[in-house]
Amino acid sequence: MIDALFGSKTRVKLLHLFLNHPGQSFYVREITRLIDEQINSVRRELANMLNVGVITSEGADNKLYYEVNQRYEYYTALRAIFANEPIHATNAAVVSQSDMVNEQYIAAVSDISSLRVAILAGVLVKGSTSSVDVLLVGNVPVARAKAAIAVIERIEGRELNYTVIPYDEFYYRLSIRDKFITEILNTKHTVAIDKDNVLGQK
Repeated sequence: MIDALFGSKTRVKLLHLFLNHPGQSFYVREITRLIDEQINSVRRELANMLNVGVITSEGADNKLYYEVNQRYEYYTALRAIFANEPIHATNAAVVSQSDMVNEQYIAAVSDISSLRVAILAGVLVKGSTSSVDVLLVGNVPVARAKAAIAVIERIEGRELNYTVIPYDEFYYRLSIRDKFITEILNTKHTVAIDKDNVLGQK
């Protein structure tokens, strides 16, 4: 049934392979062995998936490696279908109709006591074009930042791009309309924490 829905048995096998191994890359002959399909069929479906944006490719050691594009718009929805570990429906719904970010994400960063500002964007906010998914501002210990991001990554089922900036540096960069900060604030985003209302004053 699912083969008919997605067009081909090879495509379904490829989706299972890639979506169960986010962050892992495979070359063509390795893929043909893993999914037990003909190389021509695999090449054709890889080309289709590249064209759509579901996967990315990169050359290394005279081979072309493919892996799932974790920033693909429908990545979370596809994982809910193809990943072996089920994703709970509430976790898969990253953004509601009102563009409110999943409260679990806000709760994860709110646990960091030294955090002064937290902005969620990128793949966590529908319509965001930011390359940064989470911006944490304050005297944040590396271990605490990693732990909070790990919680969100487990819910999302993909790796996130995050940045930690000391408060003084953030305030200065905000005041001079630094390109990096401006690009995050000029796209869709959610302010999870703003203890000093610094963003409300801008």
